[in-house]
Amino acid sequence: MDTNDKTPSKRSNKQNKALHLFLQLLADELNNAGLDMKKVLKPSVSIDWNKDNVKEYLWKPVQEAISLKKSTTEMTTAEPTKVWEHLNRHLGEKFGIEVPLFPSVEQTESYINSLEDK
Repeated sequence: MDTNDKTPSKRSNKQNKALHLFLQLLADELNNAGLDMKKVLKPSVSIDWNKDNVKEYLWKPVQEAISLKKSTTEMTTAEPTKVWEHLNRHLGEKFGIEVPLFPSVEQTESYINSLEDK
């Protein structure tokens, strides 16, 4: 076996938390723009976005198309950025909505701290 063949690392705990913060930020942007789930996905029911339905209806379909992985727990450290790039580009082109950066370490740590304070 070639020693350069490395199995990609699974995403880290911090990446997981950054992913969930990104999902919430995107849900907020969609809601602030008046783009409820009806306008983006379902034509008959007005449903506000939250991080869980952003993950299920936006993130996971893009993730699966790119990585062929159904669960975010199976993602490597490089895959969240690829999914984010595709999702952000699509929503920017179609709806003018984007979360410009994957959450920074500082944003993620602040988000983690806010969860621990609850």
